[in-house]
Amino acid sequence: MTARAAAWARSGVVALTGRPCGPPLVPPGTAAQRAAELSALLADLTARTGRPVRVDGPRLLSERAAYTRHSRHGPISAGGSCRLLPTADGWAAVSCARPDDPTLLGALAFAEPGGELWTVLTRWLASHSGDELAERAALLGVAAGPVRRPPRPRVPSPCAPRPLEGALVVDFSALWAGPLCAHLLGLAGARVVKVETPTRPDGARQGDQAFYDLLHSGHRSVVLDPATPSGRRALAELVQAADIVIEASRPRALARWGLDAGEAVAAGKTWVSITAYGRAEDRVGFGDDVAACAGLLAWDGAGPVFCGDALADPLTGLTAAVLAATAPTDGSGVLWELSMADVVALTLPDGPPVPSAAARAVPGGWVVDTDEGPVPVADPAPREGPAGPAPRSGADTSDVLRELGIPLP
Repeated sequence: MTARAAAWARSGVVALTGRPCGPPLVPPGTAAQRAAELSALLADLTARTGRPVRVDGPRLLSERAAYTRHSRHGPISAGGSCRLLPTADGWAAVSCARPDDPTLLGALAFAEPGGELWTVLTRWLASHSGDELAERAALLGVAAGPVRRPPRPRVPSPCAPRPLEGALVVDFSALWAGPLCAHLLGLAGARVVKVETPTRPDGARQGDQAFYDLLHSGHRSVVLDPATPSGRRALAELVQAADIVIEASRPRALARWGLDAGEAVAAGKTWVSITAYGRAEDRVGFGDDVAACAGLLAWDGAGPVFCGDALADPLTGLTAAVLAATAPTDGSGVLWELSMADVVALTLPDGPPVPSAAARAVPGGWVVDTDEGPVPVADPAPREGPAGPAPRSGADTSDVLRELGIPLP
């Protein structure tokens, strides 16, 4: 066993990988090592511009579970909203996280009213291919797809360091990946403004409050309604005032708000676009199903199990922060386009899956045997030091717009 296994063991992810009554398993690939490289690069980039950001990249991968106390559940994700199910030609990951998802997933499987959802889905998938699932999932806008490594994964390389202290970051994203990027930029001294709409507040507000506070403490909250002309104008002017824009929406959704990444980049902005499978793909995805569909799964004699907790999110958020901390030296704008599936896939080996190495039980816990000796399996750990409270939704709308000279809607 190599340094790869040791990095995984120390990250907290191994403790979240495997079946509830079985040993923890070592995930495939190098995502833990990649997270260490990214956090070291972020520290170097930000040190050169005055506010070094020092975080433990591998630990970020399991950090949320330290707050939610999630544990490993085999073919059910740590948070419980995603499942691995067999298809006629392989395996699939299916998420049911949003209020409308049970209805949409029932429609996907042509379910009769009253049937137990997972039973119906299991039966339908067993007689349909992964391609059929992907087609219907895209049509209905649900987060589901076959386990299949992207054919040509690509992640952009960073440019030169840019100053972040005082830079205005306008964050339209939600949940984990985008907010983690904004959080890390805030630690480097950026001014972060979180933007939500009246009908779609960040769903993470309904999750663990301490974790939400960690990612949003020190930020300001603005709520604007893109359904109104005045709200759309304010959104456009907020983007015009920004140095960095972060979003995690499909382009057509932003177009409905009157926002265009190309125009912003042409005006010299840094635009961070995080999607599940790329801006050209009309597919929905969340951290658990995207990581699984990209191939980040552990395998034992009974089949695949989830690795960690929604790993596509923190790995992409950390990648996005590194990119956003850089910019072209000529002062031009840049579009950092990140597919979460590609970010994950680039850490995985080619070839078919192989059985995962299991941790070994020792008094008081588990260890992973490596070339450097047994490495204890770390549990997920929260960040040191308390975070201040996150602002309530919309608390700073008037103040932020007034300070930027934007008329109130």
